[in-house]
Amino acid sequence: MTTAEASGPVSAPQGRHSVRQGEVVHTDVLVVGAGPAGLTAAAFLAEHGVDAITVTKYPGTAPTPRAHITNQRTVEVFRDLGLEDQVREIAMPAELMGTNVWATSFAGVELARMMTWGRGRDRQGDYDSASPSQMCNAPQNALEPVILASAQEREADIRFGTELVDIVQDDDGVRATLQRGEDGTTYVVEAKYAIGADGANSTVASCLGFDMEGTAGLGSAFTVWIEADLSQYVSHRPGALFWVAPPGTNVLWSAWTAVVPSNEWNALFLMHEFLPADASDETVAELVRAGIGDPEIEFRIKHIGQWQINQQVSAQYRKGRVFLAGDAAHRHPPANGLGSNTSIQDSFNLAWKLAYVLKGLAAPELLDTYHDERKPVGRQVIDRAIKSLQEMEPLAQALGLRPGQTAADGWANIDELFSPTEVGAARRAQVRKAVRLVDHQLNCHGVELGQRYTSRAVVDDGTPWPAYTRDPELYYHPTTHAGAYLPHVWLQHGTEYVSTLDLVGHGRFTVLTGVGGQAWDDAASALSAETGLEIVTRTIGMRAEFDDALGEWAEIREIDDEGCLLVRPDRHIAWRSRGLADDPLGTLRTVLVSLLGRPKTRGGRSADDDRRSGHQSSLAAAPAGVGRNE
Repeated sequence: MTTAEASGPVSAPQGRHSVRQGEVVHTDVLVVGAGPAGLTAAAFLAEHGVDAITVTKYPGTAPTPRAHITNQRTVEVFRDLGLEDQVREIAMPAELMGTNVWATSFAGVELARMMTWGRGRDRQGDYDSASPSQMCNAPQNALEPVILASAQEREADIRFGTELVDIVQDDDGVRATLQRGEDGTTYVVEAKYAIGADGANSTVASCLGFDMEGTAGLGSAFTVWIEADLSQYVSHRPGALFWVAPPGTNVLWSAWTAVVPSNEWNALFLMHEFLPADASDETVAELVRAGIGDPEIEFRIKHIGQWQINQQVSAQYRKGRVFLAGDAAHRHPPANGLGSNTSIQDSFNLAWKLAYVLKGLAAPELLDTYHDERKPVGRQVIDRAIKSLQEMEPLAQALGLRPGQTAADGWANIDELFSPTEVGAARRAQVRKAVRLVDHQLNCHGVELGQRYTSRAVVDDGTPWPAYTRDPELYYHPTTHAGAYLPHVWLQHGTEYVSTLDLVGHGRFTVLTGVGGQAWDDAASALSAETGLEIVTRTIGMRAEFDDALGEWAEIREIDDEGCLLVRPDRHIAWRSRGLADDPLGTLRTVLVSLLGRPKTRGGRSADDDRRSGHQSSLAAAPAGVGRNE
C-alpha cells in the first residue's frame, strides 16, 4: 500500500480579461463558486446570452471524485445543454450500476443484495418510461471538466484561483472584492445580481447573513479514494456501490463507490452512531485492507477527506440581489445521491429567470420564485438524506453487526444468520425487511423526479393535483398539472423518435397543443411578434407534426385535443387549458402577465414607463381573469 496526494482532471484556465490592482469590473451576474452548481449556472447564463463572471478560489475543477450518482433529471439538464453524450462517455452507465451488495469484505461473505437505481425487474420499467435519459455514475472530478468545457464553448468568463474577499449589496446591485491568488491582485466586481454557489462554508452566505435552518455536526465521516483492482470480486455483480462491514470493527458501513469500474473507488466510512474515527494513514490503511479482505490485493490510497454530517437548508434562497445555490443552500450527507443533482437543478431553475429579468422579458419579482420553488426541494433532500442514513441501522442490527463486539462475536452472528435453524430463518426474514427499507435510499425515484412547484411562476387551472397511487418517494407520478415537470413520451417526427422533453426548454417558453389547437399556435405567434418573447409552438397528436403513434401522449396529457400546455424554459408546466378558450390570444396574454409580471416592450421600455407616457405594452394590456398561484 502506498499513500499519494490527490490527483485528477484539474483544469485551470484563466479568465478572458486581465485586471489591474484596484480596478472595478462591471457585469450582470457574478457567480461565486465553480462546482456543479456554479459551472452549470455559468453554462446556462452564457447560453442565454447573459454577461456573467464566475470565480472560484480553487486552481481548477474538483481533484477528487466526491459526488457521483447522476439521476435522470440531472442528465436531462445536461441534455438541454447538448452534453448528455459527453457525460455518458465519462460515466459508468446505468446498466452497470444496479447490483448493490452488503458484505463482510469484497472477498468475504455476502450478507445481502438488492437491485438499485431501477435495475430490478419490478422497477426498470418505471425508470425507462419516465425519461429519455438514463441515470449514470459520473464522478465529480470527471463531470466538472465536461460542464466547464461546455461553459467555455459558450464563451463564459470563468476565473480560477480568484477568491471572494468580501461582498455587499444595496438596492441597485452587488459589489464584490476579489483577490487573484497567483499575484495577490485585488479588484472589484460590480454586478446587478450574484449567485453564491461556493459550497457548505459559503463566504457569500456568511458575508450577507443568510440564516441556516436545521442542525450542523450531527456526526462525522470520512472518504478514501482508492486504487485497487477488485474485478475478480465485482465483475459478476457490478454496481455503483458495494457496502462493507468487517466484523469486529466500529465501522457501521463503508460504502465503496465505483469511480472507475472494478479498479478505482471512493469509500465512505461511517462509524456506529456516526461517531468520529481515526483517519490517520495507518488506521485507514487497515480499514481498507479489511474491507478488501484479500491480502494479495495491492491498493493505493490517493486521498483521505474528513467531513461532518449536517442537516441544514438556508432559510432564504434569495436576499435582495443575491441567491444561494448548491451546497451553500442545502447541506446533507450523500445518501440517495441527491447533492450534486439538486445543485445542478438549482442553477437550471435560476438561470433562465435571471436571463428573462435582465433582458426585460420579465419583472424582477419573477426572481422571488427561485426561493419559493427550490427551498422545498432543498428541505426534502436534507430530510431524506438523514432519514436514509438512519434506515441503514436496522440492516446492521438484523445482520448482528454491533458496536464494540469482537470479531468472534460478529462472525458467530453471521454463522447463525445463515444457519438452518428457526432463529436463522427469523433473522433472514428480518434482513429482507431491512433491505426493503433501504429502497427509499437506492430506488427513490419519486424524490429524484417528482418535484412539484408552487409559486407565482405557475398559474393554477383550479383543478386538484392528482392523488398519488403509490409511495410518492419511491415512485414518480407524471402529470401535466401546472407546476409539474413535463412528462416524457416518445413521439415520431418523420423517421426519428423524439421525446416530449426535446420539444421544450433551451431558454424558451413552449406551447404544446393537439390536432384541434391551431388557435393556440396562432395566439403564441401573435404574442411573440408583439412582445419579443420567443414562444415555440408544437403540435402533438395522431399523424400530427409530432406523431403520437402509440397513443401514449393522449393517455398522459390530461387535456383535450384542442387544449394547451404552456411549458417554461426549465420544462416545468407553467399553465394549462383543458380545451380551447373563447379568446386564446387574450387568455395566453393574461397568463404570461401573471407569470412574468410587466416586462419591457420590444422597444426596451418597461410597462410602467409606457403607462406613464400614455402607451401600453402588449403584455401589460392583458385582461383580468387568470389568477396567480401565490
